[in-house]
Amino acid sequence: MLIAAALSSPVSPFAAQEPEKPGTPTIHVSTELVLVNVVARDKKGNPVRDLKQGDFTLYEDGKKQQISTFDFEDVDQLPITAGPTVSGAAPGTLLHSTKKAPPTLDARDRRLIVLFFDFSAMEPEQIDRSVDAAKKFLTTKMQPADLIALVSLATNMHVDCDFTDDKDKLLALLSSYNSGQGQGFDNGATGSAEGTAESGGSFTEDDTDLNTFSADRKLLALQSLMQALGKLPQKKSIVYFSNGITQTGVDNQSALRAATAAAVKANASIYSLDVRGLQAFPPGGEAQNASLHGQSAYSGASTLNDLNGNASSQDTLATLSSDTGGKAFFDSNDFSGIFSQVQKDSSVYYVLGFTSNNPAKDGKFRHLKVTINRPDLKLDFRSGYYAGRDFIHLDRADREQQLEDELAAQLPRVDVPVYAGESYFRKDESHYYLAVSLIIPGSQIPFITEKDKDNATIDIIGQALEGGKFPVGRLRDTVKIAVESSRAVRRKNVQYNTGFLLAPGNYHLKFVIRENQAGRMGSFETDVRIPDLRKSPLKMSSVVLSSLRVPATSKKAAGNPLVRDQMELVPNITHVFTPDQHLYLQYEVYDAAKGKNTAQLAPAPAVAQTEGTKSPEPAKPARDSIRVLTSIEFLQGATKVYESMPVVANEVTAPDRKAVIFQIDVPLQSLKPGLYLCQVNVIDDVAGSFSFPRFPLLIREQAARPNSQAAVSPTPH
Repeated sequence: MLIAAALSSPVSPFAAQEPEKPGTPTIHVSTELVLVNVVARDKKGNPVRDLKQGDFTLYEDGKKQQISTFDFEDVDQLPITAGPTVSGAAPGTLLHSTKKAPPTLDARDRRLIVLFFDFSAMEPEQIDRSVDAAKKFLTTKMQPADLIALVSLATNMHVDCDFTDDKDKLLALLSSYNSGQGQGFDNGATGSAEGTAESGGSFTEDDTDLNTFSADRKLLALQSLMQALGKLPQKKSIVYFSNGITQTGVDNQSALRAATAAAVKANASIYSLDVRGLQAFPPGGEAQNASLHGQSAYSGASTLNDLNGNASSQDTLATLSSDTGGKAFFDSNDFSGIFSQVQKDSSVYYVLGFTSNNPAKDGKFRHLKVTINRPDLKLDFRSGYYAGRDFIHLDRADREQQLEDELAAQLPRVDVPVYAGESYFRKDESHYYLAVSLIIPGSQIPFITEKDKDNATIDIIGQALEGGKFPVGRLRDTVKIAVESSRAVRRKNVQYNTGFLLAPGNYHLKFVIRENQAGRMGSFETDVRIPDLRKSPLKMSSVVLSSLRVPATSKKAAGNPLVRDQMELVPNITHVFTPDQHLYLQYEVYDAAKGKNTAQLAPAPAVAQTEGTKSPEPAKPARDSIRVLTSIEFLQGATKVYESMPVVANEVTAPDRKAVIFQIDVPLQSLKPGLYLCQVNVIDDVAGSFSFPRFPLLIREQAARPNSQAAVSPTPH
């Protein structure tokens, strides 16, 4: 891998996507409105409906905030329809609405309840218990104002029913849930042998990684649900049926914060229900478990371990509920209380909206306090929320996750232009080295001055997908740039060279770069085909054009075909040169045919061929030798303006790869500035096969402005 300052300045492929009219000013304004639900009750516990905006005072971290929006939701005022049951579909959708189309659901003075069944780790009896509790609520306590949605998480998360008040439809869908929905993920113990069940000597993996993955799955599913619910300003209540979420250390703290922050932003409250109910922990374990190891069953350690594990799995549920303004229900076999609490909290409430006067996007928790000018009233509201975070306040784990998310995203980021070029070289019969060069314009990299030097860092992540689906190569690196003056770099480009070892086939490459000063990102995607040279008459690699050779200092230089004699060839993917430079070309020919009594010519340097130049005299014939000839031509239209003398190879340069390596040096001072077609002539004289690859090449005026754009875009090899 190598970082080099290249002299070319390619044209951005994204420059023409969004043309801007000259002189047209563009103003971007964004604001984040924080919503706070407030329930006001008198001394008897009855809701109060006659409060005004001026009656409330709102504080964030002890500082008074200006209430900009005020709304009153009174679900109890919805007219009750005749009949013992509620029927009919809800007037619109929310969870199934597309991103482009706004939701059509009219949720004014309606109670929005989501029944979220987390089947991913439930046992069969727990599934039946949670479904029976939901059915009982629908048949006995569902009110005309209630709009219910059903969401389930097993292998994947599914919206089984959008918001509706059709009781018959909801009951039918609940009946379709069965004990086969669960995945049977066992939370297990802490990874130690003491107190774990006897397994007959079979291998059992440590459950730490499994629990981490399982917890992340649940929390990310909740976050995704909150993002869908954020389309409506009304309060949403999520009844979360779960058998606990076990966290391991701080591995899941970022996912937990993201889930609670998304819920607060969506004005949603999570009501957690532990479907395990009131549990007993026998010292020897339950009947469905095997006997325990060690003496923990006799000392009480196993029971203590079970109690600690149960409490730990409930802590996350309690955090989700308390941080979002909901409530958690544990250690009870009567599940009806949670539904009554949801209806009570979302019947009559006020929605206060404000824009925080703290502009810092540091991701910290901000405490909220709401007071009222009537001392006889009691207020219920959530304790706070997590502020958004910009790039400066992201920690290391979140920055890594940002790169991973962008790598998996279908819509690319083009804040920073990125260009790439690739070339392939054969390593053996079934593997090829795919050399990749990434270029970032130096003008797009912000530098900071430290100790008389300008410093900058760039994060790079990339992958190679076989057939666009299966990952076969991956790259992750952080590049540090320290120069005497950033002015020189801004007039040039920063180039990063790497490579993948791949088999012949079709691949999709994607790279994401991020400059770590402002956090701007850019991506580049391309399709690459590595041919199977066993089927080619002339087995030849890509042709690499360059104007720069640098000392090879990378640890991975040993496997790079562009490194020879401790010098690395830096590819020029823009094919833009100046007359004072040299054009370096490198390419390889594999499995050259051998013949008897082949005339051997001494290798000739790659210089311009002039009139009167005599070809070298043939040497003595050699037995079982090869004869590969190559030369370079420059064309302008149909006119040949330059041709080098032929270079002849009579022996294999790299026997381990059966490769003949050509490195050609062509001075450019004799060529006038202009656009040329560079043709590489390669002939296997013994086999009678040949190849004549061509590349556009621009030689520009040396006195041109350093920031002038090149006229030729990078050409993939």
